[in-house]
Amino acid sequence: MSALPPGALNGLKVLDLTRVLAGPTCTQMLGDLGAEVIKIERPGAGDDTRGFAPPYVPNTRESAYFVGVNRNKKSVTLDIAKPEGQAVIHKLLGECDILVENFKVGALAKYGLGWGELKDKYPRLIYCSITGFGQTGPYAPRPGYDALIQAMGGVMSITGEIEGEPQKVGVPVADLFSGLYGCIGILAAVNHRHATGQGQRIDIGMLDTSVAWLANQASNFIATGENPKRLGNQHPNIVPYQVFPTQDGYIVLSVGNDPTFERFCKLTGQEALLQDERFATNAARVGNRQLVTDTLTPVMKSRTTKDWVAALEAAKIGCGPINTLKDVFADPQVQARGVIVEMDHASGERVQVIANPVRLSATPPSYRSAAPVLGQHTEEVLAGLGMGAAEIAKLRADGIA
Repeated sequence: MSALPPGALNGLKVLDLTRVLAGPTCTQMLGDLGAEVIKIERPGAGDDTRGFAPPYVPNTRESAYFVGVNRNKKSVTLDIAKPEGQAVIHKLLGECDILVENFKVGALAKYGLGWGELKDKYPRLIYCSITGFGQTGPYAPRPGYDALIQAMGGVMSITGEIEGEPQKVGVPVADLFSGLYGCIGILAAVNHRHATGQGQRIDIGMLDTSVAWLANQASNFIATGENPKRLGNQHPNIVPYQVFPTQDGYIVLSVGNDPTFERFCKLTGQEALLQDERFATNAARVGNRQLVTDTLTPVMKSRTTKDWVAALEAAKIGCGPINTLKDVFADPQVQARGVIVEMDHASGERVQVIANPVRLSATPPSYRSAAPVLGQHTEEVLAGLGMGAAEIAKLRADGIA
């Protein structure tokens, strides 16, 4: 048998009781880094995202959504609401290092699978829970959904046009950040266990993480007590750092400091602005935001986006076109970084997935198996627990597996 490819988490085994996006994002990252991930799914139904289609992966009936966040996992169908299913989970826990779940608070305790029920029996277990509002507080029992968390976490209030309605981000960032914060917590817990031999509980609340990544906007509020206003595509602390119309479209101009603004003015023939106190410093430009925008808009409209990108890049001034996804995947930088990976799928088709962006020199992410079809590894995993064919067949017949 060939050796496993190098992986930072080789040898770790993850019991994955997650579905949809936040949890699967966390466990896919662990799988990419070498961990063995066993995904438990409902018999006959599976992860909700198997039904989030169309679109389907070409020439299959597999949801593109599911395939995108479930590679490097083994699918085992198991009804954990039944005692027989719970017994199998306990057999798996005897071999697993990490459990990741995103059930509502208290749901797994009903099956004897909550942290309180498991921590003494499996003292080395790292148990990560990802929920909408965390395990404590008045909102803990509530379900969490990405758009709901974006609304309650504040990001929608600062996203959108100045006079428009609040806007959510175009991808489910509350889910994604929660999954990644969960992975960070797990990695810290793994290191702690190396030192002490003890597992621990990781409590990830989507609302907590959403507040955490408000970043400079949260810091601005704490410093002033004033709610940040929506600025469309402008930056709250830097001007000009925004979208401008060009002769044939739009461009993002990112002038991050005063020396860059000086280069910009010399490039565009606007040297006179450097002698105007309303433009001379970033603080002045922030205070005169609309004047700066109105002054530079006709300048930016004088050339095409392509011409501006070439000229600005040559002057080492931050800029970029506003790409469609078709443009993104055709971009030479994106292609050079190999962001699309092809994998063999159980359907017999080759599927394309987005590469893991973490580039490790010694233990790079690996792409061992595409997202599984429902229950693809049930027999393999159960047999690995010492269960015979007749026992597995009975679980199947009883609707447990």
